[in-house]
This record gives sequence, C-alpha cells and structure tokens, in this order.
Amino acid sequence: MTVERPAKPMTRIKICGITRTEDALVAAAFGVDAVGLVFVERSTRRVDPDQARDIVRSLPPFVTRVGLFMNAAPATIERTLARVPLDVLQFHGSESAAECSRFGRPWIKALAMGQADPPAWDEWAGADALLLDSHGNGKLGGSGESFDWSRIPRLQRPWILAGGLHPENVAVACRELAPDAVDVSSGVEKSPGIKDHRLMQQFIEAVRHA
Repeated sequence: MTVERPAKPMTRIKICGITRTEDALVAAAFGVDAVGLVFVERSTRRVDPDQARDIVRSLPPFVTRVGLFMNAAPATIERTLARVPLDVLQFHGSESAAECSRFGRPWIKALAMGQADPPAWDEWAGADALLLDSHGNGKLGGSGESFDWSRIPRLQRPWILAGGLHPENVAVACRELAPDAVDVSSGVEKSPGIKDHRLMQQFIEAVRHA
C-alpha cells in the first residue's frame, strides 16, 4: 500500500501566557503542542519560577515548554533555567543573536511587524524559528492586535504567526499564510493570564480543521 506524504506538516499550536496549572492541563488535553510561560516583570501574565515549575511539571510528555524573556540579564535567565525545565527560549527584546544562543536551548526570536521598518531578517539566521507578532515600539505582545499579513515575505525557514489571533480568524490565517505554527494568548482569555477553556478548544479545533 502506498502512503501519500502530506504537502505540509500540520500547523503547530502554542498557547502563551499560561499562569495556572489547570489551564495548562486543559490545553494539553485539547491537543496543544506547546505552552508559553512569561518571565517579564512588567507583563500582566508574568509567572515566577516556582509557579512555572509547578505548571511544567504537571504537563504530559511531548508538550513543549517555552519560556518568554525580554531584555533579561543572562544571570536571570540562567537562574530561571536552573529551576524550571524549559525546552525552548523565546526572546522579545533587543537581544542579539549571540545573546539568544548562549543558553544551550533552541530559541525563537520575536520580530515586530507592527512598526514601520521591516525586520532585519538575515540577522536571525541562527534562530530555530521566527515569531512574527504585531508588537512594536518596545511592546511585549499579547495585546490582541493584528498586523498587515501582506507584509510577511516568503520565508524559507520555520516561522510562527502571532498577533490578534482568535478562534474566528485563525483558520483563515492557516489557509492563506500556511505558517508552521500559530501562537495565541489574549485571543483565548477571560482576562490577562486566565484562559477560557471553551475558547482554547475552539481555537485548537479551528487550526486542526483548517
């Protein structure tokens, strides 16, 4: 029997800004591929290392644990990694490629698509993936704002779509843009950091059926 290979792997899903173990477990039960934990002081979705450790230890195998940082001191990141078993690091600040790659973990660089100047794509050749978000002007992301998708070039490398995604528009985004993964935070929330389980299920189902 001949088995046809799919033209493109299924779009992966990350739910970011998780602050509660129960939300992480529900996301995993619905089939999410990754959860994001925010370690940025000024974020309303920030978790401390003890919270984060409890969350990631509750997760079943093969759910990727992503830690989000923004212009954090290397010592701060090292202390976090010593306490929290993170799989991937995600950087949202002005960190250089060398600074992102020094921790011995796969890393994602978030690029601001909501500002006038296009990102310096070649600068991030060493990133394991690029995350295209709507943030700009020093903002963190998670605002629920989208950006003009026509600004996305043909990227010959793994990339993640973020910014303003929710259950009603993510299927269109997957069909039109074919990102390798999508990342959602505010689009599946009751309030910052508190996830709506029904919206998470709807979001994940929309991606899977796109």
